[in-house]
Amino acid sequence: MKNKMMKYFLALVPISLLAFFGLQSFSHNNSALSGADYKFAADDLQPTATQKKVENLVTEILSNYHYRRVPLNDSLSSKIFDNYIKELDFNKMNFTAADITEFEKFRFQLDDQLRNGELTAAYQIYNVFRNRAKERFAFVASVLSKPVDFKVDETYTPDREKAAWAKSKEELDNIWRKAVKSTLLDWKISGKADTSAIKDLRERYKRTEKYFDKTKSEDVFQQFMNSFTESVDPHTTYFIPKTASSFNQEMAQSFEGIGATLRNEGDYVMIVDCIVGGPAFRSKLLNPKDRIVAVAQGDDKPYQDIVGWFTDDAVKLIKGPKNTVVRLKILSSDAPIGSVPKEVRLVREKIKLEDGTAKKEVLNFNRDGREFKLGLITIPLFYRDAEGARNGEQGYKSTTADVKKYLNELKAEKVDGVIVDLRNNGGGFLNEAVSLTGLFISQGPVVQRRQSDGEISVENDRDPSVTYDGPVTVLVNRFSASASEIFAGAIQDYKRGLVIGEQTYGKGTVQSLVDLDRFLKGEPEGVGQLKITMEKFYRVTGSSTQHKGVTPDIEFPSSFSASEFGESSQPSALPWDMIASTKYSPTTDVNEQAVVKLKALYQDRLKTDADLKKLVADINYIKKAKEKKTISLQEDKRRKEIEDQKKKNLADLGDELTSATEKEPEKAPTDSTSIAQAKLKILKDRRSKDTYLKESERILTDFIMLNPTTSQVKLTNVDKKK
Repeated sequence: MKNKMMKYFLALVPISLLAFFGLQSFSHNNSALSGADYKFAADDLQPTATQKKVENLVTEILSNYHYRRVPLNDSLSSKIFDNYIKELDFNKMNFTAADITEFEKFRFQLDDQLRNGELTAAYQIYNVFRNRAKERFAFVASVLSKPVDFKVDETYTPDREKAAWAKSKEELDNIWRKAVKSTLLDWKISGKADTSAIKDLRERYKRTEKYFDKTKSEDVFQQFMNSFTESVDPHTTYFIPKTASSFNQEMAQSFEGIGATLRNEGDYVMIVDCIVGGPAFRSKLLNPKDRIVAVAQGDDKPYQDIVGWFTDDAVKLIKGPKNTVVRLKILSSDAPIGSVPKEVRLVREKIKLEDGTAKKEVLNFNRDGREFKLGLITIPLFYRDAEGARNGEQGYKSTTADVKKYLNELKAEKVDGVIVDLRNNGGGFLNEAVSLTGLFISQGPVVQRRQSDGEISVENDRDPSVTYDGPVTVLVNRFSASASEIFAGAIQDYKRGLVIGEQTYGKGTVQSLVDLDRFLKGEPEGVGQLKITMEKFYRVTGSSTQHKGVTPDIEFPSSFSASEFGESSQPSALPWDMIASTKYSPTTDVNEQAVVKLKALYQDRLKTDADLKKLVADINYIKKAKEKKTISLQEDKRRKEIEDQKKKNLADLGDELTSATEKEPEKAPTDSTSIAQAKLKILKDRRSKDTYLKESERILTDFIMLNPTTSQVKLTNVDKKK
């Protein structure tokens, strides 16, 4: 029965059919609950009866239908406990060691409470957290009422995630005093007057306290439930009704703005993802985990500090009418401690998901006196008009259809080779990854899928035609994931082309969305949705794409480490493993000897090419700078730290504009319009210096010169059925 039910999950049929196959009743017996006798204070946030039913329902679904089938026991309870504490106070700025000791009584009780539909522990812990936060707000007000001495030689450690919990309230006071002083010092160095800085910081914390007071019971419930789901695996998520509504709206509708998905992370509004085709995505200046610290309207309006804002309010400030300018101050995800925020200028647009389609370009490349013509196909997403496909419409929109058209055009233009750029492509439709692979191979298996019961299915390219069989490279980076990894892995396994770039993300799992309202009808409040992991992907070799992703044949230097970005950075990520290889027939287009030679040529350029040398130096600087965990709170020393950083990396547009003006003062822009145009030119210049793409061109031409016959398209088997 459960296997049959799982098939319905995987097929994504209307979830109402699932009730048909006998999920057991989700009522709970209050008399059996360990926290039934606990009395909440009048002003405490408390769980509702509906939330208890939802907790019981989600627990039952995860226990029986999640891919991992993790047993609900003390071991999982301990992980949930740690996750929940981290979710509430990840930087250890509110709880003390005594609080954590008091909470330890719950460490091995959460599994029992989840099983019984009880939420007492979750809300007890949260209510203590809320009281501690109120104490912190009061302390900040007292600090800001006194003069601050910037001549004292002391340091501050902003990242306390791995630090010990403060042993006392006095120790926590000192940590907060330094945090406040650090912000005031940075503002002072940036030119803000002391009185203005104190006023603005006081308003920041008042605003944070106000937002904190708006927290509702459902928000606490979502935090706790996601501490549970993320202990099982990082892609299983529970959405309360309002979050589910926002999620569905983003997936289905267009909107005006910069095209980024945001969420709160501590005091910051963090970028979760850049929507394909939107201004944020196309700028190539924003990445997941970047934090937005301030927002400005137009090219000449002042910045509004948004640290401590709720995401909903930040979105209202960032979104706006199309063709208007918004400027963001960003703390990059890979920025070292104490970094100065960079400025990113974007023009708002009407964003539609279908705008993120494949693009084609012809690159003329001169190599040792020889002219090469290379095709560049950029695929930001694996898309498909699902409704058109279901209805059997001719010529429905899809990645494969667009790329096939481009490949035929590039063949007509007699290109020497093709680069497929999958950087920042987070995936999409699985069948598009399969059919796209089919444009480059004759036929055969592309990816294997394994269900939690061990059943394995194979997705095949059944079309024996080949659209393009000339030289090809696939360019990937740390944010190429899911369907991108399936395509890149298949091209590599079939030895059909070279995979170059950074190690990919490593997401080899499949999720389904479950509408919980179908199971709990008639509740006085909505019950939300559950995104649950149901399958894993495996390459034709039997190797999972999970965790490890795809390792390029030629690997580029990267500032994004596996320990910080990607699946391997998630403690609860499903492991890498192998299943049996499926039968497939590799080509002879790429061989080990050729890869060794190409690597050697690339390594030589790393030592001699100016752009690559600068790239490596910058990455090494970032890695070394990240080792530093403290910043100075003495004004003279902090000024020097900031100046040294600016000399190494002119992150701010204003700094680059000043630098350019000093070189040619007679061309200095004077009015707001010319300043805006100058900044826009700087942004375009930044984007034109794509060192990774330039090196991809060199590697592809090396490949062509090593195998001159491969650059001639074999027309005998192209687009012909066997």
